[in-house]
Amino acid sequence: MKLSSLKVGVDVPWVTSWTGEPSLGAGPCPSVDGALAILQADNPGQGKPLYSQNHAVRQRLSVHDMLCPMCGQPTGPNDRWTQVAHPVAAGRLRETGRGDRLPGDLSDDSTLIDAGAIAPLHRACVDRSLRYCPHLKADPHIDVRRFPDRWIVLPLMARAEAPPQLFLARPTPARSAAVIGFLQLCGLTGERDAAWRHPS
Repeated sequence: MKLSSLKVGVDVPWVTSWTGEPSLGAGPCPSVDGALAILQADNPGQGKPLYSQNHAVRQRLSVHDMLCPMCGQPTGPNDRWTQVAHPVAAGRLRETGRGDRLPGDLSDDSTLIDAGAIAPLHRACVDRSLRYCPHLKADPHIDVRRFPDRWIVLPLMARAEAPPQLFLARPTPARSAAVIGFLQLCGLTGERDAAWRHPS
């Protein structure tokens, strides 16, 4: 497959899948500390970019290691921004079946910033992507905010046989036939508890 002239991390977000990166099924993955997860070939720049599809492993690494999904470099605690700052109550996540891994003592009325499967970006990368990405330019729900310094990571489960491009639309509930697809990121905005603080 031909190497693209588009530059990964500049012309195409680092987290984007390419046609030269097929699904490899499920297996232990370091992006989730060895848990079973969907695996995918790692050939960024091979073929054509699939702008609407995150690469399964790079997406999880971006959340696990706080790597900017645009450039792939680490974000520091003073330069973490979200473009999709959706405030959501902890109780709402629990009602929709996505809150089973929230701390039990996190009250239902606690507000979280649901960034979905999109890790924080550097401010310069936010500005670049908003300037050049037609999807972001057309999205009326873009809400750029500094990402909180405390967060919770929630696994989005998928059937082991599901191709990676289907995870985000309808993650399946956790059960024995499911493996980790992507990671969902929720920033904590109100109550403080050392047990929720993720190491920076």
